[in-house]
Amino acid sequence: MKPISSEQEKKQDRKWGEELFREGPDADFTLQVMRKLDHVSMEDPHVQAPWEKKKSHKSKWIYRTGIAAAAAILIAGGAWTAWDRTKERPVQPPVNAVNIPPLPNIPVPEVLRDADLADDYKRLQPLGLVVNPNIDINDQGYKLKIEDVLVDGSQLILVLQQTAPDGTAMYLLGSKAEDIHITDKNGKDVAELAFDTRQGSGSFNKLVFQLHQDIPDEIIVRGEFGHLNVGDGYGYDVNTQTYTDKKVSVNWGFQFKLDMTQAKVMSKETPMNASYTTPEGLELAMTQLVQTPNGTRLDLEVNLNDELRAKAAENWAKDMDILYHIEVMDTGEYRIFNGGRPNARQAKFRYRDLSQVSAGGPLKISETWDPSLVTLNSDNIRFVLDGYTIRVKEEQTMEVDLSRKDNPYRLFASFNHLGDLIDVMDYSYQFGQQSAHTGVEKKASLVLEGGGVFKNEFHGDQWVAIDPKGREYPVEVMGNRDKPNNKEEYVVNELKLIVHGFNKDKGTKLTLKRTVVHRDFGDVDWKVKLTSDSSMPWDQ
Repeated sequence: MKPISSEQEKKQDRKWGEELFREGPDADFTLQVMRKLDHVSMEDPHVQAPWEKKKSHKSKWIYRTGIAAAAAILIAGGAWTAWDRTKERPVQPPVNAVNIPPLPNIPVPEVLRDADLADDYKRLQPLGLVVNPNIDINDQGYKLKIEDVLVDGSQLILVLQQTAPDGTAMYLLGSKAEDIHITDKNGKDVAELAFDTRQGSGSFNKLVFQLHQDIPDEIIVRGEFGHLNVGDGYGYDVNTQTYTDKKVSVNWGFQFKLDMTQAKVMSKETPMNASYTTPEGLELAMTQLVQTPNGTRLDLEVNLNDELRAKAAENWAKDMDILYHIEVMDTGEYRIFNGGRPNARQAKFRYRDLSQVSAGGPLKISETWDPSLVTLNSDNIRFVLDGYTIRVKEEQTMEVDLSRKDNPYRLFASFNHLGDLIDVMDYSYQFGQQSAHTGVEKKASLVLEGGGVFKNEFHGDQWVAIDPKGREYPVEVMGNRDKPNNKEEYVVNELKLIVHGFNKDKGTKLTLKRTVVHRDFGDVDWKVKLTSDSSMPWDQ
């Protein structure tokens, strides 16, 4: 067998990690199965963690084959069979990364359960970090309640209840979060809007704000709402498929104070001074680690050197993502966080500050990991960078001649660029494809149909079509991206390239040009041990 290179090992580990640690089967259960299978297949049963094992190329192949078998069993629904078979040999105690110590058995208000905040409440309420500001407003039947605010030394979570006069729930303030200000007593902002990435029915009932450094002992939360954009059906007209702007004047203004002294005591802030520059010129710097009872937050700054900045798309920071995993040596945890990819695991809370990017400054990113995924009080936590994605200006063209298509589903145009392959097999003209582009004449648009295999991110690319007379047409790319294949490429089925405004009257020839590529870079090598402590303030 041909030896496996270190780069191949890294790619295979990343691929298997992404597939096995998706939020399908419980990640901790899957990891336990993997660890048990690992001990069955490996020669040394006393090694602590998969990433520390020193194996020959043959044993690495056996290890990955074992993982593949485990994955196949799990996907097929036979996970319990795999579990039983691995009980034959005693191993280390099962990994229990979830809620160490166990969460208290206390009742949780229904609104918090609906907002996917039950565990957050159980961690913070016994420490006095859940506050009821008693905001209860009723103006013309439009009601706003804020009964619960969850606060720690990293985030502030407002749990909202919004009700229309007929008693139905509304979700309006999420789009008007800029009208909520969190300041010190002098009016200086001390927090910015972040995002709770967890899926749940209550995602519109909560607003998450990330606190700045140097939190004052007292903060003021103020909302300024003089009208609501309710529209018909709260803004959406089913018949016209548009949002209407119907304003209702209300007095939903509120203000309350929060004492932050307890939240500051129950947190630990550690300055970080680790930096790394990738071969392509992306500069990463860790600035701070914040640990609270409700999670661990890592603050990073992302910059581009002059060469990469000249090559990057204008709004590169908006879609840029870092791909990484966290290793907790003490408990054997291995947590992959791979950003905005389909079915990917993301940090619980995510924050991005783009305010300095346009002036050449850094993109600021914060990632907060839930204690159920990354143990809070471990001495041995390591951050490992797996790659990153960024939109860059890279041009490549594909010539299309519609007259060449003589049979359905026969290749008549193809594209090959930076590891991305597209085969065009058919085409049609369709109406109703203009919604994504304004100013396009409402006529049938050309829809090129086929399939593709992408090494890069696919979503976020920019295309344009040019006819023989030099006229340009916007192009929209759509498709269903499947899981990676064995070459770590994404297979895209039912791929469509919609050339808006190009109809039968425009002729049969055109050139499609991809101008911006959402590149996936994996040529990285950066590992950082994160400072931690087995004794945290809230354990006292």
